Amino acid sequence: MIAPFILEELLGLWGARAVYFAIGLAFGAVLEMAGFGWSPKLAAQFYFKDLTVLKVMFTAIVVAMVLIFWSTGLQWLDYEQVWVNPTYLWPGIVGGLIMGVGFILGGFCPGTSLVAISTLKVDGMFFGCGLIAGIFAFGETAAIVEPFWNSSYLGRLTLPEVMGLPTGVMVTLIIGMAIFVFWGCGQLEMSIGGKPPGRRPRKRFAGAAALFMAAVGLIFVGQPTTADRWEWVAEKEGPRLEAREVFIHPGELVDLIGNDDLRLVILDLREEVDYNVFHIHDAVRAGHDVPEALYEQYRDVPSPTVIVFVDNGEARSIEAWKTFTAMGILNTYILEGGVNGWLDLFGHANHEACPAPDDDKDRFRHRFQAALGDRHPEADPDLKALGLELEYNPKVKLQNAGARRKGGCG
Repeated sequence: MIAPFILEELLGLWGARAVYFAIGLAFGAVLEMAGFGWSPKLAAQFYFKDLTVLKVMFTAIVVAMVLIFWSTGLQWLDYEQVWVNPTYLWPGIVGGLIMGVGFILGGFCPGTSLVAISTLKVDGMFFGCGLIAGIFAFGETAAIVEPFWNSSYLGRLTLPEVMGLPTGVMVTLIIGMAIFVFWGCGQLEMSIGGKPPGRRPRKRFAGAAALFMAAVGLIFVGQPTTADRWEWVAEKEGPRLEAREVFIHPGELVDLIGNDDLRLVILDLREEVDYNVFHIHDAVRAGHDVPEALYEQYRDVPSPTVIVFVDNGEARSIEAWKTFTAMGILNTYILEGGVNGWLDLFGHANHEACPAPDDDKDRFRHRFQAALGDRHPEADPDLKALGLELEYNPKVKLQNAGARRKGGCG
């Protein structure tokens, strides 16, 4: 079994809550021991006099980053099932500025204010009251700022994707940057904060060196490939594929297209020339992108969404389905027989069927007089007009993504 695990399933509701409570208690204790319950210490970072907050939090972030990617590299953890906050660029920038100003004025962030309240600090209590008032005010005015709140959406964006670098290389660069930042923090504290140079404990240098070497090791360990991920789920999903449980009849797809209560995405994997000649109504041309690139575009579709892969035949659809399934996207299906099978079923009134060689079953074997895309009658067939009463075994069974939980930091 690959992490992350759903604690409610493993420990039950109250067992999971006990774990959450213990983690929260430990987190709060660490913040208190680091001095984060005292507002002057927190505010001092903005004046470059005491940068303990930056050093402690940045250390926690980079250590967690190295451990997470070592866990994925050793195939103990499925990173695709870890919640990563989606990026809303401009709302994130504005929100960060607002929080930063509030941090300077109030001396706390939401999390550290709770630490201060737990130790009965009066300023923490006042900040907590202000926090509750702010939450209420935002809730009452959210509709006004909603268009901006949801603007500049970039999805689940990570630095390796932005920079186009392997994960191990990116992690190594970040660790190198962190070490430089920690050195710079020490210089600022001495020059502005008036801290004496003192003697740096050797264990700091040993820890920094160990962390850097661990990051370098990630370059050689690498991250799981799509083939690796398929092996994780092959025992469960392979039999479904072999039994053709994920292949839906063209008649079922017609019914799905006409179902206004369903969120449906039809991904046409064919070449542009075939797509332009004919494609099923509302199908999106996904093109010849490798399945991994296609997954990057559709991994953030709202749940539940039904995704149906369409090819001339079935071969490319099967590869795309395996990739999406390996990456944890639910409710993905394949059009049985592809576009060729669709056109075979819904008649040849406006086109000519051409036989295809046995060794080229994925070739488009229907010839139209004009390239009209989905403006051919066969693109959205009227079953009553065609006199067709199709019988099929429905395959689509909606599943909700319960494993990938949302989270964040206050």
